[in-house]
Amino acid sequence: MSAGLRAECGDGEKVWNEITQLAESHRAVNLHQGVPDFSPPKFLVDAFCRAASGGPMMHQYTRPFGHLPLVRNLAKFFSRVMEREIDPLQDILVTVGAYHAVFCALQALIAKGDEVIVIEPHTECHRPMVTMAGGKPVYVPLRPRNSGSGALSSGEWVLSAEELASKFTPRTKAIVINTPNNPLGKVYKMEELQMIADLCTRHDVLCVSDETYEWLTYDDARHVRIASLPGMWERTVTIGSGGKSFSATGWKVGWAMGCGNIITLLKAQHQLSVFDCATAAQEAVAQGFQREYELFGRPESYFQQLPAVLFQKRDRLASSLKTAGFKPIMPEGGYYLTADISCVNVDLGDQGSGDESYDSRFVKWLTKDRGLAAIPVSLFFSPEHRKSFDKYVRFCFVKEDSTLDAAVDILEKWGDGE
Repeated sequence: MSAGLRAECGDGEKVWNEITQLAESHRAVNLHQGVPDFSPPKFLVDAFCRAASGGPMMHQYTRPFGHLPLVRNLAKFFSRVMEREIDPLQDILVTVGAYHAVFCALQALIAKGDEVIVIEPHTECHRPMVTMAGGKPVYVPLRPRNSGSGALSSGEWVLSAEELASKFTPRTKAIVINTPNNPLGKVYKMEELQMIADLCTRHDVLCVSDETYEWLTYDDARHVRIASLPGMWERTVTIGSGGKSFSATGWKVGWAMGCGNIITLLKAQHQLSVFDCATAAQEAVAQGFQREYELFGRPESYFQQLPAVLFQKRDRLASSLKTAGFKPIMPEGGYYLTADISCVNVDLGDQGSGDESYDSRFVKWLTKDRGLAAIPVSLFFSPEHRKSFDKYVRFCFVKEDSTLDAAVDILEKWGDGE
């Protein structure tokens, strides 16, 4: 690993590890990890149990590029969603989670010296994976449209069309977007995606669209797939996650979807890195998508039920954060709630080193002094923009009610001056 790549990964990894260790040693309420602490739906667990007891071939290698029942069900499901015919054998690659799908895409499509536009804040793997592929990340941050009082919406964080257009050069090979966004929860609107699509087609640039939280949208926000826009199927790799879709993140079943001639390039990277993915988990996710296909759009669908439950959890956490003096940025989608901490008056004392970001020092104090673990949002920005976004922290609300009860109790006692 090069010194540059070690630096790319090092800061984030260090902070993640420190917060995790602090949370464990202080027995803090864990809202920092993006992991549900509840079980996947019973139908999915039952499908996994059936797969595990389904004979010897469920415990052996399956098709390297995706278990046949899974790619067929994904193709059938997303052909309906995308309103186009998707070839299960050519247009889909099953990967070891969405992380591996992003890795395969960037390794396959980016050559040394290629520029890759990365929209910030970005999922923590995007930036180092561009560097690992030999590319040069070029950053464009989302910025709040205004800083008015009260709870901002993630929808008020927007791209500057002029700034984005200025970053496209003859060396630009790809752009990486994430919608719904981690950590903000922004769900890109049609006109925003069309602006990105127009630039991609004008400059002949590929798009890697990380859509792992695609089913988790709130407040009538609608997830639009950029690959569905005219001219974009042929130049987009869409990243999906069975773990995020069905609350089974430890199964590590993800996929990349797109035009067959692009996915062929990803398949070579996949086969030379992991060969294939766990057969039983793929079988269970295949059954989950078969069920969702049959219940599509109906109240019984898990893709309808989960966001309805999480909507209530989101609002409960936001209310308690307000009580404690935070300014929540209400997410339109995803697992996370980002909060502005600039109005939270605390004495950080000797938390962290002098050159450490304010939000990193704040979350260490929050974990140790209040027993509540969160993640600094500056980690999701490049070094060149990090200082401008170091007054925000991220909380995960995809938690059991008992976990949120404990967090709410801490925040409300804080707000009452205890």
